[in-house]
Amino acid sequence: MTKKRIETNQAPAAIGPYCQAVVAGEWLYCSGQLGLDPNEAEMVGGGDIEAETRQVLKNLDAVLEKAGASRGDVVKATVYLTDMNEFSKMNQVYAAFFEGLVPPARATVQVAALPKGAKVEIDFTARVEG
Repeated sequence: MTKKRIETNQAPAAIGPYCQAVVAGEWLYCSGQLGLDPNEAEMVGGGDIEAETRQVLKNLDAVLEKAGASRGDVVKATVYLTDMNEFSKMNQVYAAFFEGLVPPARATVQVAALPKGAKVEIDFTARVEG
């Protein structure tokens, strides 16, 4: 099996020893994205979970596009929240992102903390053309 590194300047650069995504066979594995502005490398929204979630999904959209995939190709998502009381607000933004599509399977978990003080992180697995 060959692996292909996916990177775009339309999403924040990796802040550790990983890449934004990897294509392996027909599958795209997107690393978790935070609500970082790719140009400034700063969190957006000033603590607003909805603004952060929109930026997270915008970043993931850019990674999907770079890999030749789209929202409709996403089959699995994992959402990490620092406060489950924010679930409803995050979920409204997330639902709008997949509106009109079959939404992916998803797990949502609360975590103690996320990098850069983020409130939400999301990762995707998607199918891509080989």
